[in-house]
Amino acid sequence: MENFEFRPDDYLNRINYSRALSLSAATLKRLHDAQVKSIPFENFDICLNQSIKLGSANLFNKLVEHKRGGYCFELNGLMLMALEHFGFSGRALLGRVHITGVATGRTHQISLITLNDEQWIVDTGFGSDTPEEPLPLVFNTEFETKTKTMRFIEHELFGTMLQVKKSGDWVNLYSFDMNHVCTGDIYTSNHFTSTNPNSIFVSSRIASLPTANGANTLFNYTLKQVVGNDQVITELTPGQPYIDALRQHFGIELQQPYDNFREC
Repeated sequence: MENFEFRPDDYLNRINYSRALSLSAATLKRLHDAQVKSIPFENFDICLNQSIKLGSANLFNKLVEHKRGGYCFELNGLMLMALEHFGFSGRALLGRVHITGVATGRTHQISLITLNDEQWIVDTGFGSDTPEEPLPLVFNTEFETKTKTMRFIEHELFGTMLQVKKSGDWVNLYSFDMNHVCTGDIYTSNHFTSTNPNSIFVSSRIASLPTANGANTLFNYTLKQVVGNDQVITELTPGQPYIDALRQHFGIELQQPYDNFREC
């Protein structure tokens, strides 16, 4: 049994949250919003040949104490840990990613939260397509958030499918079912996603973080800054300028020299 005690004040300070807490949909949405805007999606430990450790103490130390980001297993692991500490009832689910048109294995972790007999899907770790708020698990209903329109549909093969509307068309993001997920399932999925050469997280450097009026995203050396309807694309220079850009645009303090990165 892991000896770890969640420190709520440190977590709330990390996500810049100062509102009252209650077992309500409003608090659920506020916590989700605060974490998504404060802790970036990123995979740099993988690119630095570091293993991704999912123990509670590991997640808290990396994402809260050392002000790093992470990918779905880390971000949603921390989110679920926090929600359970604050009294919410939840459990992890695993999904298949469909963005390329071909389903992956179950390599995306999300959370199912039950509140007053209603079920919500909470996802703080899907890169630039991360839902902007928790979504009620209701089929064929469009959810309008700040910049996205999403819905759940029933899929013949894959169970529940989350879709996003882009340029008027519905695009599949990921599917999931309601089967029980144990710690071993999550650890196995994390190991594959962080070590398999065919995983995009092994072959590429990725980061994203919403801003007040848009978002910053990074793919390898290409930084895209979106502000309203405008965007600026910059090719980052290897070396210290790259490290500085991670700090400036994503709040990421790597604590390692650029030369430790493997090529991508």
